[in-house]
Amino acid sequence: MRVLHVAAEVFPLVKTGGLADVVAALPLAQAQQGADVRLLLPGYPAVLEAVQGARSVIDIGACFGALRVRLLLARMPGSKLPVYVVDAPYLYRRGGSPYQDSQGQEWADNLQRFALLGWVAAHLAGDDADPQWVPQVVHAHDWHAAMACAYIREHGATPAATVYTVHNLAFQGLFPMHDWAMLGLGSHLMSPAGLEFHGQLSFMKAGLKCADRITTVSPTYAQEIATPEFGCGLDGVVRGRGAHVLGILNGIDPALWNPATDPAIATRYDAERPAGKADCRRALQQELGLRPDDGALLLTVVSRLTAQKGLDLVLAALPELVQAGVQFAVQGTGEPALEAAFRMAQQAHPGRVHVHIGYDEARAHRLIAGADVIAVPSRFEPCGLTQMYGLRYGTVPVVRRVGGLADTVSDGVTGFTFDAATPGAFERCVLRARAARAAPAEWQGLMTRGMAQELSWAGPARSYDALYREALAAGRASPATPA
Repeated sequence: MRVLHVAAEVFPLVKTGGLADVVAALPLAQAQQGADVRLLLPGYPAVLEAVQGARSVIDIGACFGALRVRLLLARMPGSKLPVYVVDAPYLYRRGGSPYQDSQGQEWADNLQRFALLGWVAAHLAGDDADPQWVPQVVHAHDWHAAMACAYIREHGATPAATVYTVHNLAFQGLFPMHDWAMLGLGSHLMSPAGLEFHGQLSFMKAGLKCADRITTVSPTYAQEIATPEFGCGLDGVVRGRGAHVLGILNGIDPALWNPATDPAIATRYDAERPAGKADCRRALQQELGLRPDDGALLLTVVSRLTAQKGLDLVLAALPELVQAGVQFAVQGTGEPALEAAFRMAQQAHPGRVHVHIGYDEARAHRLIAGADVIAVPSRFEPCGLTQMYGLRYGTVPVVRRVGGLADTVSDGVTGFTFDAATPGAFERCVLRARAARAAPAEWQGLMTRGMAQELSWAGPARSYDALYREALAAGRASPATPA
């Protein structure tokens, strides 16, 4: 099975969230199971600097506003997976994040930047770019890669099947409708039955309408996005795809996230040798300047600091929880108001609250290994990875029962869950965890059951293989046209 994964980021080269972790781990798991897997990435500076042995496959020339575009083939550092890189300096060679400038503003040419990515994927699938390798399946990730599905569908003669994974429906890739001509697609797609979404172009809708199969990153999230509450205005489109929408739970990399071998933590440990976790806890308290209190419940948050992640609930409940004997260790970046509020919380509660604004991968490992509890109180959560990291490290999750959090954490068995998105519900859930920690046998059971869960990518990789084969066997329906 020849599979091309198309994405805007991949760990460790470029990462803004869990998407990068998935794109790093899933293709590798598939390759280990025998698939012939390659990646397609934009040629950001960090990508071009890191990939190994890059050589030119084809000189594409001028397109999508860029004068010089080339397709390179290289190897990923570490995994050695083959990776195609779209080298378009005018579109990708810049600072800031993959999607925004240093001031947090969306790049004005994001339509061209990510339409080009999908367009190149379609030409690879159409045997029009690399005669040495043509994918049977194009797996596009989130809105940045969604146009691959539209270009392949519209070409008609391309035999490759397309699978589109929604990592977060809230980020949709919306652009002015008058930019339609830049895409080079037929006008029949300029309607609500095509890519038009409330007067704008929606890349997300391109994936939802044009892919042969759609997946989300957890079974519960697949159900949720078909409802008005979680569908972000696209629930009708999702419902319209019916059985072609499937939830496949993400995994984690058991080699990267393994307390028995983790070089970033103070003392290595596992379920059979749990004493090392206490060493990690003491080392973390010392590193962060938290009081060396063995009786405190040490709670960590490693997250984007946004309302979606429910971090305002944490802030509202924090004073009462500190009074109840809870310590907080927070790492993340996000909304300026939340960043400022967490800094103020640290100032108000010295020795009880530590906040690091930023992201540090090694620090994240130490936070998760050293904490008693990891909190993920999201208003919605397509999958969530940090609660799975917590389970792996014997760090008991406290989560809201939505999306992938509901699929991975069992209340009172491997962690603690709550339903209402309110500070009171979160506070009561944390206090339940604090009470359980006071009963050593109960707490050890929670930790052991969590650490015993199978969380690797092996199972999801097999599920995707079955889905690819189903999509190939079914063939593609007729191109999306107005009703």
